[in-house]
Amino acid sequence: MTTPPFLTHTPAVRTPRIEDYALVGDLQTAALICRNGSVDWSCMPRFDSGAVFAKLLGTDEHGSWRIAPAIAAGEPAPYADRCRYVGDSLIVESEWDTATGTARVLDLMPPRDGHGPQLIRIVEGVTGTVEMASTLAPRFNYGQLVPWVHDIGGRTVAVSGPDALWLDTSVPGTEKNGAVHHSFNVEAGTWVAFALSWQPSHAPAPEVPDAEVAMKETAAFWESWAGQLVYDGPHREAVIRALITLKALTHAPTGGIVAAPTTSLPEEIGGVRNWDYRFVWLRDASVTLSALLRTGCRDEAVAWRKWLLRALGGDPQNLQIMYRLDGSRDMPERELTWLPGYEGSAPVRIGNNAVDQLQLDVPGEVIETLALAHELGVARCENTERLILRLVDYVRQHWHEPDDSIWEVRGGRRHFTHSKIMCWVAIDRAVRLAEQGVLAADLDALVALRAEIHAEVCAKAYDPQRNTFTQSYGSKELDASLLLLPQTGFLPADDLRVIGTIDAVRKELAPDGVLVHRYRTEGHHVGMDGLPGGEGAFILCCFWLVDGLALTGRLDEAEALFEQLLTLRTDLGLLAEEYDPSTQLQLGNFVQAYSMLGLANSAVLLQELRRNAAKPVVAA
Repeated sequence: MTTPPFLTHTPAVRTPRIEDYALVGDLQTAALICRNGSVDWSCMPRFDSGAVFAKLLGTDEHGSWRIAPAIAAGEPAPYADRCRYVGDSLIVESEWDTATGTARVLDLMPPRDGHGPQLIRIVEGVTGTVEMASTLAPRFNYGQLVPWVHDIGGRTVAVSGPDALWLDTSVPGTEKNGAVHHSFNVEAGTWVAFALSWQPSHAPAPEVPDAEVAMKETAAFWESWAGQLVYDGPHREAVIRALITLKALTHAPTGGIVAAPTTSLPEEIGGVRNWDYRFVWLRDASVTLSALLRTGCRDEAVAWRKWLLRALGGDPQNLQIMYRLDGSRDMPERELTWLPGYEGSAPVRIGNNAVDQLQLDVPGEVIETLALAHELGVARCENTERLILRLVDYVRQHWHEPDDSIWEVRGGRRHFTHSKIMCWVAIDRAVRLAEQGVLAADLDALVALRAEIHAEVCAKAYDPQRNTFTQSYGSKELDASLLLLPQTGFLPADDLRVIGTIDAVRKELAPDGVLVHRYRTEGHHVGMDGLPGGEGAFILCCFWLVDGLALTGRLDEAEALFEQLLTLRTDLGLLAEEYDPSTQLQLGNFVQAYSMLGLANSAVLLQELRRNAAKPVVAA
């Protein structure tokens, strides 16, 4: 596999690619900042609020904030020559080399301490003298509404309905057509700060942020958080960046974890597979939490458990697959017709109708994570016993039913194999907890149910002629979720049926042996998932292949594959949901928790297996 073009970046004039963006956040919302200095996506005050900058899914008229070297009217914006995160932080540093000198922009969102979201941008002169320009053009409600921009006591405020943005800077500016323009010079050793603060429009003006203090405190916060991480294996820098990114996708006030901070970035350019990921999927959050737990993060586990108990309340029988950040349940899906979509990929959607789907793997993911938290002494089972028992009852009542699968297909329910295996996992983990004496359950009944599920899956989901489990009962199709088989413990990792399944999925869904697709799509015809068109390789599934190879005894091959997958990252170490091998570009919502946790989990697994392989054998 060749090196993606963005890893050998040279400044160029072009349409921004998904991987051209950096992520900054304050543990309640986030912003995506392009290499050309433009903030093209940010929702305020939280991840699932309306966007105040939506150029990512539209055009200049839908809201952005660009700070970069000044250009003549009509000229395209140049891309930064260098872009990196500052240490183990979420502060982004971009540098432009110009004919007259070099300038640097530092972007950050300070974790909140009693204030609303703030986006701070500090412009520094590095060498010579550089003429800089700032154009702030917020457009509220996902680019639909132009604000009233005016001056209050020397501060610029943009107001639209319930929202207000306050801009503070030391340089004078002008307003035109709902945008604020600043032109200024920076010399070597000098700097200018811009601070943008969101506030409810009816509330008093927020305090003027101290940009220098905010940067120091933000850097200290992230360095302190990263310092608790215990991973010390190969590719540590990549793993730590993945974990920092996962932390950035947590919602501090509630403990929820979003799947991604964006909506409607396409899985196929020009296609319709465009979904809103700014919610808390129980599955995604559970697996994200497991990655954090395995690397030393305890506070996040406690906060997520509390979120889970609040979200499910006393009625797990009405389990949803996803919730809003505060645990509320309603997220009706609708289309924003005024936005053309990224690269013309319409429709742009907010909300997600998948909330009403039945996905029987979810209780297994939740129970497995709660069991892991118990084993690590973070969230004792005694505190979640009632919830686990109710989830077990849910599985007992529903496991025979067809469902919509881990992939949220919209083509009708089936008896998906992975869903059945995860039902088995839910019962198996409950059995383990009962055997330890920490779960007051009918152990004999659980053991019998576990055996019943196991027998049915082996009888109905296994193809003996091809020596592989299949996507669903009676199907000949394969599914990348089957790569999780050796991790579940459903069968021993050295079972020939497990090895055969890993090999079959790789052969059919990863033609190059590296980039794995979730399942076969049907081109421009409506496929199994009820949707036309195709999609890229699913990055998480690529890491599942790493894990499958490693667990089935092919550790050297798994490590080599892992190193190849690291080349898919942007030069900031970030991953979207998918990757298009034909264009070598990332696809789907960005930054994707699933992809980042796949990287972290695979690294931890490889380290554990390598250490175990290196241990001397003690003679009996």
